[in-house]
Amino acid sequence: MFQALSNVLLPVMIVAGLGALLASRMQIDQVTVSRITMYLLIPALVLDVILQTPVKAAEAGQLGLAFLLTMGLSLALGWLIGWGRPDAERRSLSAAAGIWNSGNMGLPIALFAFGDRGFDQATVVFLVSIVAMYIVGPAIYGSASKSGQKYGVAGILKSVFRLPTVWVALVALGLRLLNVPLPEGITRGVSLLAQATLPLVLLSLGLQLGAGGWPPLNRRVWLASAARLIGGPLIALGVGSLVGLRELPLAVLILSASMPTAVNALLLAQEYGGDSETVAGVVLVTTLGSVLTVAAVVALLPGLG
Repeated sequence: MFQALSNVLLPVMIVAGLGALLASRMQIDQVTVSRITMYLLIPALVLDVILQTPVKAAEAGQLGLAFLLTMGLSLALGWLIGWGRPDAERRSLSAAAGIWNSGNMGLPIALFAFGDRGFDQATVVFLVSIVAMYIVGPAIYGSASKSGQKYGVAGILKSVFRLPTVWVALVALGLRLLNVPLPEGITRGVSLLAQATLPLVLLSLGLQLGAGGWPPLNRRVWLASAARLIGGPLIALGVGSLVGLRELPLAVLILSASMPTAVNALLLAQEYGGDSETVAGVVLVTTLGSVLTVAAVVALLPGLG
């Protein structure tokens, strides 16, 4: 476990920790940082990986299906934890247990743990998670946003296809299927942007955590945190084995499902009228607790990967 902490988690903790320190000392325009990451760097990373990755379509589809099933069961587990609680809190507990950080933490940890092959497959998981997150958010809350707008099927589709990452992924898949090469100058520029993605997403994570206060913690928050950090990888192990994943793809799925609750889950709760304090508490507990739980998962995965 010490080796997992030092070799895999320590680089992530250093970069994110510096971001948190910076946010605690000075005002940082987090909106701009997030927009650069979401609308420029992540699309570049997705384009670069899809065009360069050796992951086969069938394997990617199998991995994506396993992720969606794992996410669905995690959402259901969070819903059970919120049984008997007010509706907004129950929905928020479900989202907190079922939406995890497969990007900011999942990608770099997969790279450090499994190398380039694991990183390629983790990017497939991340791409599926982006689309799933923006479907789950409006669907699970099913209420009006701050603007009073209702989010039906049309609203959900609009929120998904508003993301440049989705369009870039579709274009990249088309280019790959048609075997159409891009000019070398373009691919080099895309690769430069892609290489900047992981440091900036980790800094962004640190900035978000460093700027937040200390939310109230209660028994439900601790239970949802346990569901995320312990229940998540156990569900992934069962689901991955059931759908036929073996070795590295199974290990990548389990590692992804062991990640803490995503800060985006908090943003979704704020947007769609959820219990943002409850989600903030789960984000805080799982982010701190993942230092130990993710290290334990990484230490136990070599036999699979």
